[in-house]
Amino acid sequence: MHNFIRPKTKALFWRWREVLLGLAVLAWGGWLATTSLGMIKVFGWALLTIGAVTIFTGIQRARFRIGDGGAGVVQVDEREVIYFGPLEGGTVSIEALTQVELHPSEGGVHRWMLFEPGRNPLFIPTDAEHAEDLFDAFGVLNGFETQRMLQALNAPSDHPVVIWRKDTNHLH
Repeated sequence: MHNFIRPKTKALFWRWREVLLGLAVLAWGGWLATTSLGMIKVFGWALLTIGAVTIFTGIQRARFRIGDGGAGVVQVDEREVIYFGPLEGGTVSIEALTQVELHPSEGGVHRWMLFEPGRNPLFIPTDAEHAEDLFDAFGVLNGFETQRMLQALNAPSDHPVVIWRKDTNHLH
């Protein structure tokens, strides 16, 4: 039974899973809101709102997931980004990050470059296993623009793009 769905179709559904879930919740909420009375109708309107928010965030996450099966594994744990690669790896603290860049690659797979003072930059392929966990890690950075990141990912340039830079407060 597990071979019933083609692998590419399964991967497509998995990439857009939050959007599909949001559509189901939105449909259920719409049905309840239009066919019910009282508290059930209010519950339907709440489900409509939850479904719409889930669809919005799901679209952003799906646009972030641009590939899989790449080299290495990403782990985000205790506000620390850890990358285990076949040739290189390392860690950076989300709190200490000063810059996030997207670097193009000749092979077609782009890489994140994460900077932490006093350490070598950490390169992470965008298609590394669990690279989608970086979406939430980047989301906690003060002033991080998700739409700018998604634009850079989906319309890559030939040169490195600075996605985020930490604001440094100067005393003078």
